Amino acid sequence: MRSPRSQLVLEGRLSVRYEQEGKNQQLTGQFLWQQDAAQTRILLSSPTGQALAEILVTANQASLTQAGQATRSAGNVDQLTSEILGWPLPVAGLRDWLQGFALNAKGARFIASPEQDSVATLDGWHIRYASWHDNTHPKRIDLERHIDAQGADVSLRMLIDSAT
Repeated sequence: MRSPRSQLVLEGRLSVRYEQEGKNQQLTGQFLWQQDAAQTRILLSSPTGQALAEILVTANQASLTQAGQATRSAGNVDQLTSEILGWPLPVAGLRDWLQGFALNAKGARFIASPEQDSVATLDGWHIRYASWHDNTHPKRIDLERHIDAQGADVSLRMLIDSAT
């Protein structure tokens, strides 16, 4: 049976749609995802490759550095990214989600496949594995979540170009 790898390097593209101060926002860019047992490092860049943010997560702390700004740190990476970026990037879940694994809304283990391609998670994300490199490696992952009582939603589309 498949299980998530602790060491992973992914490169890809992402598109984010969200609402901020009552206005619809959209951005696109590239990402480099590097994880091992001790840490996760995410580099976000513009479509042209200009560095926008670096996120570093260890067992005890998360930090986010944006180009030209001081590094900010917190104990909760998902809260940190939401506050700084203005939209939630579910880094804690993505360690497994990018590999096709999740805990569903009931806490049961979910293993994605082309035949079983969507799940709702414990923390309210709806994940759909829209396309695959092969039967075990997701290529495109669509994530959606309702983020506040005013009806705002966020949607992320992540396209994995390469994995090692």
